[in-house]
Amino acid sequence: MTMSLDQQKIVDACVLFVKSELQNGEKGHDWWHVERVWRTSRLIAETESADQFVVELAALLHDVADSKFHAGDEEIGPQKAGTFLQSQGVQSSVVEHVVEIVRHISFKGGNNLPGFISPELQVVQDADRLDAMGAIGIARAFHYGGFKNRLLYHPEIRPNLHMTKEEYKKSDAPTINHFYEKLLLLKDRMNTSTGKALALKRHEFMGKFLDEFLEEWKS
Repeated sequence: MTMSLDQQKIVDACVLFVKSELQNGEKGHDWWHVERVWRTSRLIAETESADQFVVELAALLHDVADSKFHAGDEEIGPQKAGTFLQSQGVQSSVVEHVVEIVRHISFKGGNNLPGFISPELQVVQDADRLDAMGAIGIARAFHYGGFKNRLLYHPEIRPNLHMTKEEYKKSDAPTINHFYEKLLLLKDRMNTSTGKALALKRHEFMGKFLDEFLEEWKS
């Protein structure tokens, strides 16, 4: 579905808003991450019955205030997204939909069922998950691990595949554990056919990287 000129103007304004909000943020969750998710969301949406306007706004706003960088506050992101969209005169149904996507997009551990679902959420969620995979996903994982001063790896600290949401949020495990606790799980959690296809190569690349990493660690 093609957007109207008025909708495109709102998307353009959203780009400027998000760039401003994230200019001093952690560089694995910066504008370039958002730009990649935005671009991939548009690609995936081409084969899905999804509202393009909602998809683009949600992709742009999905990390406007990630709870990881706001003391675990999971509502500041949805609130910022909603306030911005209201300031642009976006109709309330679209605002509410985008806010729900921002609220529910994140991976929150291995044992959490979705509390909201829509075709647009599925598109943006797949795009966000794809950016956590492959070569860029590896780079982002280690960048964030360095940001949090985490160990690269510790052979005696085993991955925990059964964390609660709160345990997942508070975990300070080595970065390699994050691959087993999240990144390698994403392939089987893709929502769309395009997302599933794109995830295969990135998943395989991460597996090869881990094999090489562990071989070098032991040598």
